Amino acid sequence: MDLFYTPTHTIDLQRGVLAVEGEEFFHIAKVLRKKEGETLYLTDGQGLSVEAVISGIGKGTLSADIRCAEQVPRAGTSVTVALSLLKSQQRFDFFLEKATELGISNVVPMITSRTVVQLKPAKAESKLLRWRSVLRAASLQAGRHYFPIIEKPLGFNDVISLDGFDMKLIPWELSKNTMHASFAGKKVLFVIGGEGGFTSDEVEEARQKGFSDISFGNSVLRAETAGVFAVAAVRAQIIMHDDKEMWL
Repeated sequence: MDLFYTPTHTIDLQRGVLAVEGEEFFHIAKVLRKKEGETLYLTDGQGLSVEAVISGIGKGTLSADIRCAEQVPRAGTSVTVALSLLKSQQRFDFFLEKATELGISNVVPMITSRTVVQLKPAKAESKLLRWRSVLRAASLQAGRHYFPIIEKPLGFNDVISLDGFDMKLIPWELSKNTMHASFAGKKVLFVIGGEGGFTSDEVEEARQKGFSDISFGNSVLRAETAGVFAVAAVRAQIIMHDDKEMWL
């Protein structure tokens, strides 16, 4: 089943109608060649699930009558990954796509002492638009009704000072600690270093802020691989040990 996106403001639940515009309209009407009377399944990316029937197709707008709509419950477990900006845009995009498929809740682009990429404000805005586009496309492909949230890059000290998490973990190649705690029903934050990893001073600063250093095994993982592994580890534990837990 194809899932499509339309913003919240284009959905009128009281009148039972919605509109689809922009790239999503082009995809539905021009690429897939959907016709009046066909059924669409849509989301606003904020939990709304809508089934609607196409009632009209204009030059740049599609209208549809809402057949049914419901708010999908949020997952009880949430995973945030703060990942250092990477030299390769493709590698960062790979992380965004795969982590979204696996169920990530929030992404924090991060700047550490070893981060090579330094974004100017104007470029940061364009990057943010691109990242959100990648997250949206991956969410629709995966059938997610809640799109992951991503904001502007933060410095390492700002990231480790973030509040509201039940577990805060910093994977580090020198750590001897493995993951034993249960993730179910918790808000989990992973911070992942970029090329060159974290300095020992950064790891110590994170510990002082309540982080636990952990190992992802003996092999050295690329940053984007480590980020994907973190989300996959949580998902695997939830699926294997708590079949009542909502995911995605």
